[in-house]
This record gives sequence, structure tokens and C-alpha cells, in this order.
Amino acid sequence: MVHAGATKLGRQDLLALSTPDGTATHRPVPHAGLVQGIIEALTYRHIEVVSEEYAATPDGMRLFGVLALSLASGDIRLAIAFRNSHDKSFALGLVAGFRVFCCDNLALSGEFVAVSKKHSKNLDVVETLALGIDRVQRRFQPMIQQVDVWKNHQLPDIRAKEIIFDAFVGDGLEAPKHLMKEVAREYFNPRYDEFRPRNLWSLQNAFTSSFKLLDPIPMYRATASLGTYFDTVQ
Repeated sequence: MVHAGATKLGRQDLLALSTPDGTATHRPVPHAGLVQGIIEALTYRHIEVVSEEYAATPDGMRLFGVLALSLASGDIRLAIAFRNSHDKSFALGLVAGFRVFCCDNLALSGEFVAVSKKHSKNLDVVETLALGIDRVQRRFQPMIQQVDVWKNHQLPDIRAKEIIFDAFVGDGLEAPKHLMKEVAREYFNPRYDEFRPRNLWSLQNAFTSSFKLLDPIPMYRATASLGTYFDTVQ
């Protein structure tokens, strides 16, 4: 999360961050209040936070957070990422998925967007978060079903090589071509046993593992384009 000057904080530290006065058209949402609202919305639905990370810019105007949730199935755990600003730089946003990305360089991505609301005078934070967490909960099972489809999609080695080649040489993926060898290594010689089966799910993880070698912005772009690319894979 911290690549452009933000500093990691504990949840208790958020209480010390000030909130500027609102205007006739802009209503800042206190960072601590937003996090508390998210936690309460999750708790009401019997969803626990397994781990949490927060970061704020030095002036306290922008907050970024990632929460891993107790919604899990096998080796898949759902996570949410969110951001909030007091300086009108971006809307209140919350995304969810088994791959989420949040950074102080303003990159925010996940499998789907649960909340995207401007800080207007009519913003009802409690209602907005309730609806957003409801979306997260509803989308979890379909996501698990999609992962199961990928896990059951067996790949002959020649087909896996074609997919990797087309991603980089065919410009199907927004990622530097030098990662092609790294993806192949991660797939054919995975470091984790759960990704040893030769299937579409293991191949996706080979891509995302290789993306960790990139700087934040290229990693964000590569990860964001990965889902679109795999939608075309048969």
C-alpha cells in the first residue's frame, strides 16, 4: 500500500487523524468512522476480519486499507480493499475479491466494485456500507464457483504454453514480455503444492506470482488486465 509517501498505521491510530469541515456540496467521511462502519457492517453479517492493514498520507487527507475476511473456501479467502479522501482527490471506494490491490499511488482493483460514492452532502455512509457489504457477501459464492471451474479446467502442457505465449507476444496482457519466463517457471515448477495441478487456476496464480516482481503501477496494470485476458481463454 505504501509506495508514494503514505505511512502504515494501526486501527487505533486512525482516531488521531483530523477531519476537515464539510461544505455545501462536500461531506468528508472521518477515516476512523469509515473503518468502524465497515467493521460493524461485517460483524452484523457474522463476517470476521482475519487481518487488517491501514495507511494514510502524511497530511492525513487520504486513507487506504485492506482487510482479509473470514469468508473462505479451501485455499481461497475473500478480501476487501478501500480508500477514502478528504481532499476531493477520489470518491469513497471499496472493492472485493480473492485478488485485491490498493496503493497510495491511487491504484485500486479487485474482482468487483462494491462501493463507489462521492463525498456529497447526501451520502449516507451507514446505508452505503451496508449495501456494499451485502454485495460482497452475495458475490462470494459465485466467485468460489468460478474458481472451481478454473480448477477443473485441466490444461495439457502445450495448451498452457500457448496461453502464456499469447498473453505476452499476442499483446493480450498489459505486462512486460520479460515476465514470460517467470510465469512459465511458476507454472511448471510451482513453489506451493496447492498450485501443482496443471489447470487454469494454477496458471492464473503463476501470472499473479510473477507480477509481484513489478513496481506498483505496472503490477496494478498487469493484474487489472489479467481477468480480461482470461475471459478470452477457452
